[in-house]
Amino acid sequence: MKKSQSLLAKGLSLSFLTLCSRILGLIREMTKARFLGTSALSDAFGIAFQVPNFFRRLFAENSVSVAFIPTFKKLLETNTDNDYDDNAQKKTTQDFINATFTLVTFLTILFVTIGMIFTPLILKIFFSKQYSMAMEESIVLTRIMFPYLVVISIAALFQGILNGLKIFSPSGFTPILFNSIVILFTYLLAPHMKNPARAMAVGVITGGCVQALFQIPFILKNNWKCTFTTLKKAFTNEHTRTVLRLIGPTIIGMAAYQLNDIVSSALATRAGEGVYSSIQYSLRLQELILGICALTIGTVILPDLTGFVQKQQWNDFCKMLALSINIMAVIAIPITFYSLLMKENIITLIFASGKFNAQSINMTQQVFSCHIVGLFFIAVNRITAPAFYAQQDTKSPTVAGLTNFSVNIVLAYLLSKSMGGKGIALALTIASIANMILLFAFLKRNPAIHVSEVLKPAMLYMTRIVLFSAIASVPVYFMKKPVIAAFSGRNRLISQGVPLCITACTFGIAGIILLIVTKDPLIKAIKEKLRHD
Repeated sequence: MKKSQSLLAKGLSLSFLTLCSRILGLIREMTKARFLGTSALSDAFGIAFQVPNFFRRLFAENSVSVAFIPTFKKLLETNTDNDYDDNAQKKTTQDFINATFTLVTFLTILFVTIGMIFTPLILKIFFSKQYSMAMEESIVLTRIMFPYLVVISIAALFQGILNGLKIFSPSGFTPILFNSIVILFTYLLAPHMKNPARAMAVGVITGGCVQALFQIPFILKNNWKCTFTTLKKAFTNEHTRTVLRLIGPTIIGMAAYQLNDIVSSALATRAGEGVYSSIQYSLRLQELILGICALTIGTVILPDLTGFVQKQQWNDFCKMLALSINIMAVIAIPITFYSLLMKENIITLIFASGKFNAQSINMTQQVFSCHIVGLFFIAVNRITAPAFYAQQDTKSPTVAGLTNFSVNIVLAYLLSKSMGGKGIALALTIASIANMILLFAFLKRNPAIHVSEVLKPAMLYMTRIVLFSAIASVPVYFMKKPVIAAFSGRNRLISQGVPLCITACTFGIAGIILLIVTKDPLIKAIKEKLRHD
């Protein structure tokens, strides 16, 4: 119960910051929709931002952090266990931080320099000859935003240090700063630049710099620092070499996973104008939810899972993983049901302004239906991966990532021909299910992990939440049309927002009553936590 309360306490705290960040991220997309809609310029900005973002996910939080945190955590544990030699051990840890900081900075600057030179060749992947004007603008936008990779990779390293110390709030707050700056710069600079996309691009690079700088005082406050060392020391540092060894297969696996986005984007841009943008708007809605639950829980459990592995506390390891999956289920599954019922109203409320017209709404809601069905499976994948990283096993997620990539690309290619953007979205959902199955199959290879003790209760709980969500959907289904009709003809905030609030409250109350009546264990844990506080 104490572990449940601890995980919930950390999760709720970080979830609040992540919720604020995701809401602002959504407002950022609303700003983009207002200024760019689903036009060719919107596609150009989306692709330009995706290029450095692809490498950010590859080299930053999804590789550097998962390889850095377990190594850093192990050194911190050694500090605690060897008080007699504390100064020497702290110096070893500090040398490791400096070496990693030096490598991250050097390699990303080198990579960005090469990337900016070859930007026109990179973008040929996405644009056919008929979209030459969009490609030309995308080249300019990409070169403005490519340096974002350097500062956000450094920010990810800073986040790894703080998370290794079990300090989550500063890193959780930085995306709030980033999104706020992008939104602000778009409105301030758009009237003074060639187009609004360039104003957003300047906001992206500025926001990335702020994300890195904001975390430095918190690192210094905890008696650590990040300074440069020689490249020779950086490459020969024993613990940095461990990170590089771990990061190699991780990069391959994440490359496969991220290549899903690249190939899907290439297929989308060739499927017609605005298809790529509609997919990105849909993914933003999905990421809003994933960020609140999956990213939060995955971030919180990694240091603890690492500690359980080092102390060989496999029973606690399995319990924490099972608890995390249950939290995913109670959040993601009900949201999936509600989103399918009210998708058109959600998209209209959030995006329908400026250049985001009726056609844009229709395109986005069709794609969103196929994306949201895979929400729970993607969420489970994102919290299962830390279970491998905690064991310093990066090969298993790599193989799973390659499988995910293969399934997604084959299906996206086949389904996009007949279903367009919907087919690309559906392919991602199916590939995520295959990825989840494979990850749990790989977990079974460790005899100390009893996967059945994780999966059996998780599947029963998932089935239970599916049933509760279906029951809670019934009143929403019958009241949807009359409630919408009652507020139609008014401004967008009233005509769409009020029906969404009413139906969401009805759905939520029905679901909570079902959980309380059946004495749900998570509800019990939350009540105990509140009573304890």
